[in-house]
Amino acid sequence: MSRQVYSGLFVCEGTSDLPLAEIVETLFIERGMDVRLSKPDYALLGKVPKDVESRVRAGLDLVDGPVDVVVVHRDADGAGPEHRRNEIVGATTSVAARAVAVPVIPVRMTEAWLLLDEDAIRRVAGNPKGRKDLGLPSRRRLESVADPKLLLQQCLLTAADSTGRRREQVAKRFNEHRRQLLQRLDCSGPINELPSWSQLIKDIESAIEVVLSTS
Repeated sequence: MSRQVYSGLFVCEGTSDLPLAEIVETLFIERGMDVRLSKPDYALLGKVPKDVESRVRAGLDLVDGPVDVVVVHRDADGAGPEHRRNEIVGATTSVAARAVAVPVIPVRMTEAWLLLDEDAIRRVAGNPKGRKDLGLPSRRRLESVADPKLLLQQCLLTAADSTGRRREQVAKRFNEHRRQLLQRLDCSGPINELPSWSQLIKDIESAIEVVLSTS
């Protein structure tokens, strides 16, 4: 007997966040529900407003919805996770009432999750045997870092331990390095100690209960 596959839409802030879709799919599968997340190319529609409701609506048009699950990635930034959560759930409910919303809300930014793995940062920076202190914060302080993106940029440059043109190349490749770090994210490692990640797991488990009870 074949396993049922459920449909989903993945909405993120930028293309470098797309690896999060595969991570979320894996988290669903590990908990007994096979979800395939569509990742629409918004460029096909021209300029789509950045607000969550507009992007969910446009995404559903592109994937010819409806879907069972809508996964929306939004950094907490200065608004805070609860505000983002209400924003995502409200927008999804107004556009796709039958779908279950799953917020993905790193605190403060996705880069905070990427600061957990020193070895991965050194490998991605192209200097895996480097020994320079990267100045990484403790796990307890990680979600209170004011600008995780800037810190990650600095850590990658420090890890590369290069000068001149090579240093400039590392700086210019930040988005690619960020994507690689997302792809290497250890979902069974230290990230499980972060409240924002624990909340994501709770939201996925809750979504599974709702979808399976209504299907």
